Amino acid sequence: MPLTSPRLWVVATPLGNPDDLSPRAREILQAADLILAEDTRRAAALCARCGIHGRRFLSFYDHNEAERQEEVLRLLREGRTLALISDAGTPLLADPGYRLVRACRKEGLPVSPVPGPSAPVAALSAAGIAPLPYTFLGFLPRDAAGRENLLAAFAHAPGSLIFFERKDRLKESLILAARILGARDLAVCRELTKTHEEFILGRLDSNGGISPELPIPLLGEITVIIGPPEQVERTPREEVAQLARLELARGGKPREVARRVQSAARGWSGKEIYALLRDAGDSAEQ
Repeated sequence: MPLTSPRLWVVATPLGNPDDLSPRAREILQAADLILAEDTRRAAALCARCGIHGRRFLSFYDHNEAERQEEVLRLLREGRTLALISDAGTPLLADPGYRLVRACRKEGLPVSPVPGPSAPVAALSAAGIAPLPYTFLGFLPRDAAGRENLLAAFAHAPGSLIFFERKDRLKESLILAARILGARDLAVCRELTKTHEEFILGRLDSNGGISPELPIPLLGEITVIIGPPEQVERTPREEVAQLARLELARGGKPREVARRVQSAARGWSGKEIYALLRDAGDSAEQ
C-alpha cells in the first residue's frame, strides 16, 4: 500500500525511547498532510528528535475530539493523508481517537494501523505474570467509588488485569484492589523503555495489603499488572449470609459492613456482598 495513499493512519509512537519509532511510522509521519496529536508541542519535539521536519499539527484530545471530528472527516473526504498519534504508545488504547475511527468506518473512509509500542503489551512481556488471557482497563477512574466499581466488575474475570494509575493514587488503588481481588501476583512497571525503567514485583494479600511495601512516591508513568485469580475455596453462601446478618447487627455504614463481611469470606465480590446484605436487611425487617 503506498504510504501517501489518502487515509487516516493510526500511528504508534515511542513510550520513551525515540529509537522505538519504526521506519514505516517515520515515513508516514513525514508524508502526512496533517498530524493529529494530543499535545502538538510534544508531537513536534518527537518529530524533531526523529528527523521529521516541516509537518503541520492539529491538536486532537479528549476534550476537543467531538468538535474537531467533522473538520478531520472533511479533510479525509478531500483526499488528504492524516496521521493520528497519542502522547506515547498506540492511539485509542486509553487515548482519544475511537469516535473518529468509528466515524471513518461508517463513511467508508480508509483507516490503517501502523503498529508499534504499547505500554500494556510492553509491561506484560517483561513482568513475568501470566499473559493470557488479560484484560486492559485503561486509566482507573479518579474517584474511589468509580475505582471500586470497576475493579469489582472484573473481580472474577479470568486472567490478568492491566491498568494505568497516577503515582499519587497508586498506593490507595492497590490497597483497594487487594481488598476486592484478594491474593494475587502484582507488578508495578514504571518508565517503560526509559533510562529509569523499573519493574517492582510483589503481591496483593487477602487481608487487603501489599508486599513488599512500595516506595512512595514512585515517579514517572506507571502501568500496573495484577495476576489472575488464585484458586480459592469459595465460602458457602449460607455462611456468608450468616456473616451478613451478624455484621448488620453490629451496625456501621453500609460500606464498612460490606468490607467486614468480604474480609471474612473467600471468593465473594463486593457486588455479591451488597446483594446479600440487602437480602439480610429485608429479612430482618419482616
